[in-house]
Amino acid sequence: MSRGKKIKCEGSNFDDFLEEEGLLEECDAVAAKRVFVYKLEQELKKNKMNKSDLARRMNTSRSAVQRLLDPTKPSTFGTLSHAARVFGKHLELNMV
Repeated sequence: MSRGKKIKCEGSNFDDFLEEEGLLEECDAVAAKRVFVYKLEQELKKNKMNKSDLARRMNTSRSAVQRLLDPTKPSTFGTLSHAARVFGKHLELNMV
């Protein structure tokens, strides 16, 4: 493969496409929730906990925890923060 030849990309970036389609905010929200869910699942494994254990520690139902762990289901900042506190963690919200 030749390293000297550069490929020129044309068109807009993917964020521009999502913006035009009215999907950017939804995709950003789902992506952020996916990251949170991944980290929460890592904490569950590290602490040898299951969903029922987390539900008990959060004083909520197992079905509420199931919704929390579903990246496509919305969750309030308070619920996310409560789940993080179970593991001695906190949430940080940044606007960039």
